[in-house]
Amino acid sequence: MPSEFQPLVKALLLQRTASGYSGTAGPIELVAAKTGIGTRLAAAATERLLDAASVDHVMVVGIAGGMGRSKVGDVIFPEVVVDKASGTEYRPSPLGDVQSSGRLVTHDDFDMQPAECDALVAKGFIAVDMETAAVAGVCERRGIPWSAVRSISDLVGVTPGDVIGLANPDGTPNVGASVRHLLTKPWRIPRLVRLGLDARGAANAAAAAAAQLLRDAASPQRL
Repeated sequence: MPSEFQPLVKALLLQRTASGYSGTAGPIELVAAKTGIGTRLAAAATERLLDAASVDHVMVVGIAGGMGRSKVGDVIFPEVVVDKASGTEYRPSPLGDVQSSGRLVTHDDFDMQPAECDALVAKGFIAVDMETAAVAGVCERRGIPWSAVRSISDLVGVTPGDVIGLANPDGTPNVGASVRHLLTKPWRIPRLVRLGLDARGAANAAAAAAAQLLRDAASPQRL
C-alpha cells in the first residue's frame, strides 16, 4: 500500500522514474514497486517487475497482522511462508545474518476467525499477510531468491474484519466507504485512530529494517 511504500522510498532515498522507483545502496542497484492488496495483485506486480528488470533478489517489505507470541511493533523475518489456499510452503533466502524464525501465512480473507487463529498458532505461525506467498511463488518459479521483512501493525482478532473495505485494491483510502463507516459506527473512531498510528509505526519499522539489511549487504566487508 502507499502507506507501506512511502517509508521505504524515504529510507532508501528512492527516486521516481518512468517505470517506477529506483535507487542504490552502495553498489547495489534497487528497483521498487507497490503490489496492491491481495495475492492476485501481488503476483501480477511481481511478474511485471521481473519482466521489466534483471533482478538478483526480491525483498517483500511491509506490515502484517500478528498472532501467538507477536506484539505490535515487532519486526519479523519469517522462516517459512505458507500459501493458505494451496498449502504450499516457501522458504526465504534472507540477506545478511538475519535470524529467521516463525511461520507466516498468506491469504486473501482479512477476517480470520478465532478457531483458525488458534490452530495456526499451535502450528508455529506468528503472522498473517495478504501478499508474501504470492510474491514467493512467482520468484521461485523464476528461480530468483527472495526474502521478507514484515512488521506487526495489529493483532488478529483485535482489528475488525470489515476495515479492509476502507481501502481500495491498490491500498489507497476508499473515501466514500470510510465516511460511511465512521458515520454508522462512530464508536470505532478511537480504535481506528490507534490502528492508523500503529500501522504507520510498523511501516516505518519494516522500511528501516529493510534499509539496514541492504546497507549491511553493501558494506565492503561483505562484498
